[in-house]
Amino acid sequence: MKNTLRSKQMLTKNQSLVLEALRKAKHPVGAYELLDQLREHGLKAPLQIYRTLDQLIELKIVHRLESLNAWTLCCDAEHDSTPVFAICNDCGIVKEYFDETLSSNIANISKQSGFVADRSIIEIHGRCDQCEPTQDELV
Repeated sequence: MKNTLRSKQMLTKNQSLVLEALRKAKHPVGAYELLDQLREHGLKAPLQIYRTLDQLIELKIVHRLESLNAWTLCCDAEHDSTPVFAICNDCGIVKEYFDETLSSNIANISKQSGFVADRSIIEIHGRCDQCEPTQDELV
């Protein structure tokens, strides 16, 4: 989130409010949950939240998790490769990873097929190491 701190001065009031709510969240947050949290700060309509989230995505500060229809902070705004999200089905934690080879392969598939991708989203669902039962728990 190196870029977040640098660009914070340029953020609008709504962007700053949404960013702070996402920063405080322990898990990805849906737009309506954000709206409920931020009503008292002047955000009254879903369109305000969605517009702000789109702007934060453009700034590479947040990501939308398609399968959850929720948003989370970007761990590194300086990346160019496609992030891979590991999402724990039990505790809800999301970890962001980067794999240059995977990103290159995705770009090559698009190039070879003539398909013009506007974005790629890779999400892996399962259990994190904290929630995965140990061998002792399985017995």
